[in-house]
Amino acid sequence: MSAYPAYVMGTLCLVGGLTGFARTRSIPSLVAGVSVGVLYLWSADSIRRGTANGLEAALGASALLFLSSVPRASKGPVPAVLTATSAVTGYYYGKTLYALRR
Repeated sequence: MSAYPAYVMGTLCLVGGLTGFARTRSIPSLVAGVSVGVLYLWSADSIRRGTANGLEAALGASALLFLSSVPRASKGPVPAVLTATSAVTGYYYGKTLYALRR
């Protein structure tokens, strides 16, 4: 199990939220990007340290990002990339969590 996907997704979400705010002054982009980014980074740190709920938080952050970006996936490359990367990350952490629980 690796924390790297959560570190990458957390960084991308933080940078994306800050960039969206800087370009368009979009408060929803800022709040969503920073919130999901911090959740991913917290989960990555928890996974790295081996503490409780890191995998669950990474899976939850992936589900949250996926569900919020699917309706906008056809509106441009950024929502499409968010949808794809959150799906891949969610699959990875879901598969990992399932394997550990068996």
